[in-house]
Amino acid sequence: MSEQWSPPAAEQAVLAVTRWYAEQIRSEQRTGTDPERLKTLKEGLAACAADLEALQDGGPAEAAEIGARYAARAQELESQ
Repeated sequence: MSEQWSPPAAEQAVLAVTRWYAEQIRSEQRTGTDPERLKTLKEGLAACAADLEALQDGGPAEAAEIGARYAARAQELESQ
């Protein structure tokens, strides 16, 4: 059974992942030990911004796809 995602719920999922990336970027900038990781984190943050924009322009199907993807991504990030 697939979970239903409203646009506001999908937005919250994206924002949760956005916060994770922002925190990791701040941490990496303080330590400055891994420029490649910093680049990867910034790319992830940019993808979040693009998906937030897509949510504004998309409909229910777009919200469902983005919400499910970000819920999975949040679980993946939490397990790191």
